[in-house]
Amino acid sequence: MRLNQFVAIGIAALLGLGGNQSAMAEKTQIWGSTTCQKRFLEPGNEALKAATGIDVKVMGVGSGKGLIAVIEGKAPASATSSSLKSTVNAGKKAAKKSGKMLSIPNNLEFHEIASDVIVPIVHKDNPVSSLSWEQLKAINTGTITNWKAVGGHDLPIRVVTSHEGSSTRAVFQKMVMKKAPYIDTAVKVMSTRLEINEVSKYKGAIGAVSEGFIRQNPGKSKLIQTDEISRPLALITVGTPTATVQKVIDFYRSPAGRKQIK
Repeated sequence: MRLNQFVAIGIAALLGLGGNQSAMAEKTQIWGSTTCQKRFLEPGNEALKAATGIDVKVMGVGSGKGLIAVIEGKAPASATSSSLKSTVNAGKKAAKKSGKMLSIPNNLEFHEIASDVIVPIVHKDNPVSSLSWEQLKAINTGTITNWKAVGGHDLPIRVVTSHEGSSTRAVFQKMVMKKAPYIDTAVKVMSTRLEINEVSKYKGAIGAVSEGFIRQNPGKSKLIQTDEISRPLALITVGTPTATVQKVIDFYRSPAGRKQIK
């Protein structure tokens, strides 16, 4: 009986330890890109936790604001869906808009995780199926304001874009629009999900979002064919990553982690 009692106590202790693994997980925060948030940080969090014991809380505030957060010490890493240079520019714009001056450290490190493609999207009932970069620039700057000018219905165009701290917006504006300003009436939203929702509501709407995200969450929108618009998905740290952040980077670069990238 004593041996059986000992074994039972041992099993109970092991079960108790297993039940507390989640509670014992090491918690950390990453601020930044909503594209990174939806492409790998949130979809892969349970697998990351199981493999490393690290539980990541993601604050999807946009790449620019994420960089501000990591520079200010609010998080050990930020997520970006653009190059380091473009992210720094987005951070400066976001800081300026909130009345701040952002001092950029000279030891920022850029840790690329994957690549992503930005795609234009329109309402599913829009008959237009492809647009050139020249046409996309004319639409988003307001030179073209009606779909009939590019083979669509006689319908006003409603331009939808991310907020000014968004890397998706910055990359699209730099590559496709050659840094020209958006039309003044462009509707600005705070996340990829909201951009898809907005385009899904209005038959004349057009936006530009992550291809990986839109294929999983199309709503009532569809992709427009155009030349490829690609950019990196990465984490940024000030100096060498902490041990915890390095484990996150290593996981998503591993074969098991890559399977979690949507």
